[in-house]
Amino acid sequence: MADFPAHASPGLPPLASPGPNDHQHFRLHHDPARQDLHSQNGAAPPLVTPHITPPLTPNGEHVDIPAGAQASAKAAHDAATETSAPKLLETLPEVKCEVRARIPTTTGQEMFLHLYHNNVDNKEHLAIVFGPHIRSRSLDAPRPGETERDRMIRGAYTGTLFPGRTSSRRVQELRREAGVEPVADITSKHEGEEHEEEVKRKLGPALVRIHSECYTGETVWSARCDCGEQLDEAARLMSGLCTDPSAEEQPPHADHPSLAQPSLGGVIIYLRQEGRGIGLLSKLKAYNLQDLGADTMQANLLLRHPADARSYGLATAMLLDLGLGGDKGVRLLTNNPEKVRAVEGPGHEVSVVERVPMIPIAWRTGGKEGIKSKEVEMYISTKIEKFKHMFSE
Repeated sequence: MADFPAHASPGLPPLASPGPNDHQHFRLHHDPARQDLHSQNGAAPPLVTPHITPPLTPNGEHVDIPAGAQASAKAAHDAATETSAPKLLETLPEVKCEVRARIPTTTGQEMFLHLYHNNVDNKEHLAIVFGPHIRSRSLDAPRPGETERDRMIRGAYTGTLFPGRTSSRRVQELRREAGVEPVADITSKHEGEEHEEEVKRKLGPALVRIHSECYTGETVWSARCDCGEQLDEAARLMSGLCTDPSAEEQPPHADHPSLAQPSLGGVIIYLRQEGRGIGLLSKLKAYNLQDLGADTMQANLLLRHPADARSYGLATAMLLDLGLGGDKGVRLLTNNPEKVRAVEGPGHEVSVVERVPMIPIAWRTGGKEGIKSKEVEMYISTKIEKFKHMFSE
């Protein structure tokens, strides 16, 4: 398996961190009052709209919040509590893959970066695809007035680009169209739509990660969250997937048993919804509120935002465009149970056949590797206690 580099999560000096078996009891100065608060509500707080705005900070002490800020938080809370769970879209957005490009990596593993436009926002969302069997339908579809060179420039080609190439299709396809007998040994192994569909039928579900943009965690080495680490880990896992159905039986996978099975490949859907959908400006304000004693959920509410303002309809539409709908389903790499429900879509267009958990590296290595900081421990604690993320199967 390729040892995918931690571009976004540099190694930091070890600090105290929970062990790999401690996540069931991961608490920060737990107070009985908070336990009573949760037990009285019974049901887990929902992803977008919490039932309550907890009055205590993670260390059990009251935050000295001005009355105006309290009123703002209450207004945001009241506006958000109209529903108990994230609303599923009635219809999926329309998406179109505008361009695809091959990206060689520092480990030698190649991926294809797909850029999407859509009819609901003006952002450029991305799909990072590992393996040769996953293709965009909207990208491959012919477009009026385009030439073969146009198709190659926007990435709608098969095979490999090389200097002097003149067609977006493989040479073998052109030979068949011209009535020339294709080369038998090449055709039997690599060519033909029927052969490719047969290969896909033999392969297991693709591994999918829905990742929301995090400038601070991916670019400026923030230890307030584990977003950069999760992006790196997803890429590392997908770069090691076996996509050859004729390959010999793989040894047991160190991270998860199902990842040893031959797979269609891997896809990271990269959505441009910074800060759980509130944007970078508000996210930085939320950081200051966290330093004043609020947790990540409370900070968003104090800024009159939902606890989590993200949406996953675009992710569902992009997965369908990549041919990952239907009965085969996908394996979803996530700790967020609400994400499973949201990604499947309003009509169950995408089937999540398995949830693959993402265990923090610091937990798996006993604190020897991964992100270690009091901020990330508080961040993960809030995920578990308030967003009900599951760090096990």
